[in-house]
Amino acid sequence: MTLKLIQRTARDLRIRIRVKLLAALGGPFVIGLVSAYSMREFAPLRHVLYPYFALALAWSIAGLYFLNRGMWDPALPPDAGFRTGLEFCRQEITRQQNLIRRQLVWFFPPVVLTIGVFVSALVMVSTPERGLFPAGLPFLIALAVWIGGYVILRIRERRQLQGEIDELNEVEELER
Repeated sequence: MTLKLIQRTARDLRIRIRVKLLAALGGPFVIGLVSAYSMREFAPLRHVLYPYFALALAWSIAGLYFLNRGMWDPALPPDAGFRTGLEFCRQEITRQQNLIRRQLVWFFPPVVLTIGVFVSALVMVSTPERGLFPAGLPFLIALAVWIGGYVILRIRERRQLQGEIDELNEVEELER
């Protein structure tokens, strides 16, 4: 690994972190939209739904703080040497791992809670004539696949990042 490759890898990791942090801004927005729609659409259930939607919205807004905390550190100096580049790259990979862990605590659960409350409201208002099943079954299957896929992708991403850290450790051992 050359110094240029290490710097490019660290820069790419930094860009990925920023994109993920910007995408996380959509969480509270989507939760707010689904909550507002549900409050309007399921007015008789408003008193039942409101606490759950309020919890999900508060959780996601707090999550924005915890996701962003410590993630906007200064960049690698352009005149940094090989060892500093390795340390910086390792630090960026560790930040990626921390971001994934934080997403699984502060971003993902409020979204799942909102979806669960929305589906529960759909089930509560469904009648035998206008039932949720089988018309709503594809929606529920898609949600289950999305939830499972999200968790699997995050686990795979963490393993990939751990592999990158191991590779950096090998390069550092060879450098000594």
